[in-house]
Amino acid sequence: MTSSTHTNTDSTENLSAPEHIAIIMDGNGRWAKQRGLPRIAGHRAGAESVRRTVEACKNLGVKYLTLYAFSSENWKRPDSEVKALMQLLERFLKEKTKEMQKQNVRLNAIGRIDMLPQKTRKELEKAITTTADNTALTLNLALSYGAREEIVDATKAIAKKVAAGTLEISEIDNSTLSNHLYTANQPDPDLLIRTSGELRLSNFLLWQLSYSEIVILDKFWPEFTETDLYDAVTHFHRRHRRFGAI
Repeated sequence: MTSSTHTNTDSTENLSAPEHIAIIMDGNGRWAKQRGLPRIAGHRAGAESVRRTVEACKNLGVKYLTLYAFSSENWKRPDSEVKALMQLLERFLKEKTKEMQKQNVRLNAIGRIDMLPQKTRKELEKAITTTADNTALTLNLALSYGAREEIVDATKAIAKKVAAGTLEISEIDNSTLSNHLYTANQPDPDLLIRTSGELRLSNFLLWQLSYSEIVILDKFWPEFTETDLYDAVTHFHRRHRRFGAI
């Protein structure tokens, strides 16, 4: 894991994109605290960073973008903050669905979505349905998401097939588990970006990130810009990906 270095990239010309980028959007609360603002102000600022990042990824030609929006552990936060986050998500979906349609962006959600409040779930399902036929970029929002929970859910689904006699134990391999994850039929992330300088995965895409390149940024998510994204992609292209080979 290394920090990204600024390249002062002014253009995306000749910059080929990773097929799938995943981002741990960390530091909204600390950004707000530094400014003497309530934590929700940081989350609002972070929502604007999401908009910029989605647009920049589409312009680069990224096909899949997965954003860690709300973890399974985030339910432990104060009720007032959780409620405010759900309201912010609802507002984001209401305001940005038309924009996603215009940008040809397809919305998808991964995680234990049934745990979301009914009103939030309704807005999410509406946005997913509205954008279902879009093809430029698939935006995965990881909501009520935990990678360990994802692997448990996949294991249960496989076990049910074995119990029903539709799958033999001898047939289970890496592809079997991949095909039962929330991200089934999507490529694994080529690049993981994490903001706020923290050096951990935080229960995010533990299976899918096995061979992803990782870029850590020493800035909070509300400060993340298009230039930071381009710098991370440039840094990605400097890596030699061996996937365990020579």
